[in-house]
Amino acid sequence: MRDNEMFYGASAEIFRTAEVLRKNMTPAEVELWEALKGNKLNGAKFRRQHPISQFIVDFYCHKYRLVIELDGSVHNLEDQKERDQGREAMLKDLGLIVIRFSNMEVKNNLNKVLTTISEYLHK
Repeated sequence: MRDNEMFYGASAEIFRTAEVLRKNMTPAEVELWEALKGNKLNGAKFRRQHPISQFIVDFYCHKYRLVIELDGSVHNLEDQKERDQGREAMLKDLGLIVIRFSNMEVKNNLNKVLTTISEYLHK
């Protein structure tokens, strides 16, 4: 039995999709994962492509209830921005903190991204 508190009632289908996504991460996701995995950042345990309710978030730290989303260029489209806002509102309604970075931020300034994440871990 999965710890439902960590997954917020995610369905078996969401878990199957998350498994596929873990095998097909974007280059930016891979780069950030390399910096987060193994509790490398402040000892915080992050999960990648983590099921939460009806969503799969890019990264999640349950201890701090912190969701990290990476956005590619598709997230600049108006309809995608609206979907992202709705998704973020639903995650926040679950009591989660959501922070977003662009893929370019990860690629061009990973240290700044990690510093920002670390600041959220200290709040």
